[in-house]
Amino acid sequence: MTGRPRARTVAAAVFAVVSLAVFTLLRHQHGATMVDMLVYRAEGQAVVNGDDLYAMRLPGWDLPATYPPFAAMLFVPSTWFDVSTLRVLVMLGNYALLALAAHLSFRLAGWPAGRNRPAAVLAAVGLGIWLEPVFTTFQYGQVNLAILCLVLWDLTRPDRSPLKGVGIGLATAIKITPGLFAVYLLLTGRIRAALVSGATFLAAGLIGWAALPDASYGFWKTYLWDPSRVGVTVLVDNQSLRGAVCRLLDVNDPGLVGLVASALVASLGIAVAVLAGRSVRVLRRADAWGAVCTALTALLVSPISWTHHWVWCLPLLALLAAEARTVGRRVLLGVTLAVFLSHVMWTVPHRWGRGVAWYWQLPGSIYPPLGIAVLVAVGLRLYRVRRRAAEGEGWALPVSALDDDAALTKQT
Repeated sequence: MTGRPRARTVAAAVFAVVSLAVFTLLRHQHGATMVDMLVYRAEGQAVVNGDDLYAMRLPGWDLPATYPPFAAMLFVPSTWFDVSTLRVLVMLGNYALLALAAHLSFRLAGWPAGRNRPAAVLAAVGLGIWLEPVFTTFQYGQVNLAILCLVLWDLTRPDRSPLKGVGIGLATAIKITPGLFAVYLLLTGRIRAALVSGATFLAAGLIGWAALPDASYGFWKTYLWDPSRVGVTVLVDNQSLRGAVCRLLDVNDPGLVGLVASALVASLGIAVAVLAGRSVRVLRRADAWGAVCTALTALLVSPISWTHHWVWCLPLLALLAAEARTVGRRVLLGVTLAVFLSHVMWTVPHRWGRGVAWYWQLPGSIYPPLGIAVLVAVGLRLYRVRRRAAEGEGWALPVSALDDDAALTKQT
């Protein structure tokens, strides 16, 4: 390692240590409920005791189990520790997962170069802890970073790997919505990986069914289709498109308007993601953009996407940083970073979502328009590069041109 990369790594390490120390101190002073961790522990305890998993309500919070039975089985080890110890273990585990998510995000983006990667990961950890979705994940003791790492691990594996798809299958067996990545793999020609993902999901479901048949029957027949178990759609915590429409119309159920809006965005998002995944010959990082667009689509069209579900801001920011070579792209990176650092939705006077004034609508629903803007921007970029490719048939983009969408050059 040369002197400059080493100096950057040391500086990034100091920044990360100081940042995490400040974060830990603030958590200690102000406390953190880690209420979702308590729900997971209660689910694990219900499995151990043989109780009705979906009749369980967390005492003091009245929160139910919302994940599949297989996930509840994975939460059993949380019952081995008292709550105070578990809080420390979950926090330390999430620190490690944040570092892993940063590493995998940079691997997905293929940036920066090897000697600068450690510094980038350390800097991302120091900064990433303050991103609202990550911050809230720690606050609630959520599993989002684990889900993110499972999916990113899969997406960064070579297509020829026989294990590609396992991570997505496991993530789907825990939280359902990552299943859209299996659709992405299928529609972009990675049929084996999509089948592996589906088989892994099915195997996990069968394990849950064998161990908890009554709970499995209830979940797959009834509870999965009841979004009210997850929470109230209109809350500002919910940064899905449906939640944004609810707040805009000042209703608890957006009805046909919400359905049409979600259908349009789903069509746009899937189209852009698949087109990106099939554009690797004309656009650098095309598959990475396809993966991020798939994630944004899932977040937008899910009935409920809590703010902490948006931890996909990590690979999004890594991609934007990798391509911040022009003023316009640097501005886009800066705006995106500012949005995720702002925590602005928590300043809305009516956190419960009803009666939000028009001038609070954008701050209260800041993630959906950002997600849609990214989908549109990537779609327009794909249109430009694919049009150039069509106009220059028999021509190809060299690696240098792929970097900045430069003009086509003749193959030799």
